[in-house]
Amino acid sequence: MSEDAQDVVLIVEDDESIMFVLGEYLAGLGYRVLKAIDGEQAFEILATKPHLDLMVTDYRLPGGISGVQIAEPAIMLRPELKVIFISGYPQEILDCNSPITRDAPILAKPFDLDTLQEHIQRLLA
Repeated sequence: MSEDAQDVVLIVEDDESIMFVLGEYLAGLGYRVLKAIDGEQAFEILATKPHLDLMVTDYRLPGGISGVQIAEPAIMLRPELKVIFISGYPQEILDCNSPITRDAPILAKPFDLDTLQEHIQRLLA
């Protein structure tokens, strides 16, 4: 992360406690954090925020839109956007056969926050 600009991270997670922990942790590391609880909020942020560096998204979300279904168009619009998937059911992410799941890290809940930080640092390096 450069001294003059914060990296911007969008967290898409419907569990309030996980959202809180991730938001506080990433803000404490110096990231600017945006939050969405479902696909609708995520798409709104993606449409209105000109700069995003990383999206951390749960796979299973309310409203019938998965994290992969959010990430696919987001990456088409913003090829530089990095994605990390988090899920209590990581095999579902692999089973959806999306090309982006071959490259994006997938963290199984519960995961260690230091592991998340390592993935973020590697992706944003």
